[in-house]
Amino acid sequence: MAMAEVDHLAAERATARFDVEEMKVAWAGSRHAVHVADRMARLVASDPVFRKDNRTMLSRKELFKDTLRKAAHAWKRIVELRLTEEEANLLRQYVDQPGYVDLHWGMFVPAIKGQGTEEQQQKWLPLAYKFQIIGCYAQTELGHGSNVQGLETTATFDPKTDEFVIHSPTLTSSKWWPGGLGKASTHAVVYARLITEGKDYGIHGFIVQLRSLEDHSPLPGVTLGDIGGKFGSGAYNSMDNGVLRFDHVRIPRDQMLMRLSQVTREGKYVHSNVPKQLLYGTMVYVRQSIVADASKALSRAVCIAVRYSAVRKQFGSQDGGPETQVLNYKTQQSRLFPLLASAYAFRFVGDWLNWLYTDVTQKLEAKDFSTLQEAHACTAGLKAVTTSVTADAIEECRKLCGGHGYLNSSGLPELFAVYVPACTYEGDNIVLLLQVARILMKTVSQLASGKQPVGTMAYMGKVQYLMQCKSAVNSAEDWLNPAAIQEAFEARALRMAVNCAQNISQAASQEEGFYERSPDLLEAAVAHIQLIIVTKFIGKVQQDIPGHGVKEQLQTLCNVYALYILHKHLGDFLATGCITPRQGALANEQLGKLYAQVRPSAVALVDAFNYTDHYLGSVLGRYDGDVYPALYEEAWKDPLNETVVPEGYHEYLRPLIRQQQLKLSRL
Repeated sequence: MAMAEVDHLAAERATARFDVEEMKVAWAGSRHAVHVADRMARLVASDPVFRKDNRTMLSRKELFKDTLRKAAHAWKRIVELRLTEEEANLLRQYVDQPGYVDLHWGMFVPAIKGQGTEEQQQKWLPLAYKFQIIGCYAQTELGHGSNVQGLETTATFDPKTDEFVIHSPTLTSSKWWPGGLGKASTHAVVYARLITEGKDYGIHGFIVQLRSLEDHSPLPGVTLGDIGGKFGSGAYNSMDNGVLRFDHVRIPRDQMLMRLSQVTREGKYVHSNVPKQLLYGTMVYVRQSIVADASKALSRAVCIAVRYSAVRKQFGSQDGGPETQVLNYKTQQSRLFPLLASAYAFRFVGDWLNWLYTDVTQKLEAKDFSTLQEAHACTAGLKAVTTSVTADAIEECRKLCGGHGYLNSSGLPELFAVYVPACTYEGDNIVLLLQVARILMKTVSQLASGKQPVGTMAYMGKVQYLMQCKSAVNSAEDWLNPAAIQEAFEARALRMAVNCAQNISQAASQEEGFYERSPDLLEAAVAHIQLIIVTKFIGKVQQDIPGHGVKEQLQTLCNVYALYILHKHLGDFLATGCITPRQGALANEQLGKLYAQVRPSAVALVDAFNYTDHYLGSVLGRYDGDVYPALYEEAWKDPLNETVVPEGYHEYLRPLIRQQQLKLSRL
């Protein structure tokens, strides 16, 4: 979209209370990150191959071919420009079209790195790095997703030939959903039940070739294809999610990923001396990237909604004067500004998860597993909470844009459709939160023995204080004290967890109690994760942050996020006795004042995301705010407008109209 000569949002940008360039640094993490991201975004935006304004109008076949073309062109540019890994990742991000490369780099390669021996890595990774093979991650089946241990595909060792026989024994054992599998991948890491010497050793990974490297046709015994169209126009339909069945397909024994366990030539199953806990490193990495993606998707939706709300005017005209900007309505602010604050909160907790991944990796290499359980809990919970909130928030942003938000050209319907699968892949959010709850219950049970919780659960060590403390808040301004916010969130999370543990202990069995109390356990898990996000946001704000007004603005957003969560979950805080009804009312009063503080800087705060118009893909979120001419222009691009008289007029409309005219003429 071309920039207009007039910046319709210039007046909004002039009221910013901070240095926007410095806020870009705070958002991106460093000046280097700002520079690289800006360069890659503009490289993509200036390349006609990467156009995407027509994506929602393409047929499925056209869309998939377009995806192949963009992926090939992106790889060509990466090689030609000799881009670094950081630059290449950013280029693919700004191309902004789901495709097989996402699973190749995001799942196939990490699986071989994490589960393959050094010899296997030396064999397979160079091929993957040069795209001499294309890989996917074939775990989920038609009948089993979250319950990985229930997978049915089998890998039976045949000692006579030194091979594994990969087989799909039932319809429900068909691999179903792996991205890149349907049409693009030549290889897959296939997860199957390892059977040797008549014994089932559970789920293991195997590298299996699926298609010929000569003509891309399926190999003998392999049946595969695409599972069909998915929700929305464009969106995730660019991805060839696939179905895969095996009919006694044989692979060499050394194509079992053998870093953690092996099968000998004689068929003996043996564990290696590598601790199985090392797999947690890959898990933390994948979930960290999902949380980072949540902040990107949420910030894009918020950017569109904030800019359009500043441009759009409705009602409020006095004596023929201008109407009121939609962004000035308190109802719009109370719905939109918490989402803006959430985008920043998720960004910073994602940065912290990046640090956690490095920390966990170093500890695993030193065979220190002391923080693994806590790391699993916080990464699983953060994945669940950030993706659920983001999916709901994108839809809320669509509503905040009124009727125009429903247009494909707004960018919001496709953004929602392409994002919402994140609530399910890499762990269903409810299942993940129940895993967090189990770890919380275990931690509570260990408090009496004096065992001190670690990491993000360390607050539970203050159980005696947090179970009886009373909030000292006496005025609305007291809620601006980070210590008051922190204590209220810690007390709420701990008391909800302890209440659940006490209720479970009264059941006939622990499992029965967990089952009966699962709705309460979900809420306790969410409370724990929200505490982590608040804590990390507070920690970010307490750092030395350069730039005029940047630290103060982030402090305001931090308070908006925390007090909005308190307001939204007020029942939790009141029911657990963490605060009084009056203190809850004071928090809501302060929240309204904070919205007023955010308002002058709202547009500048989304400018700090530093997104090009190409990446946003929205006529409503244009940087220049020239929305209405762009909406009008986009309407005429629709294929339906290629002819003035619609196709089908002579077959269906004209006879109908003529029939009615004849009837009228006889009267």
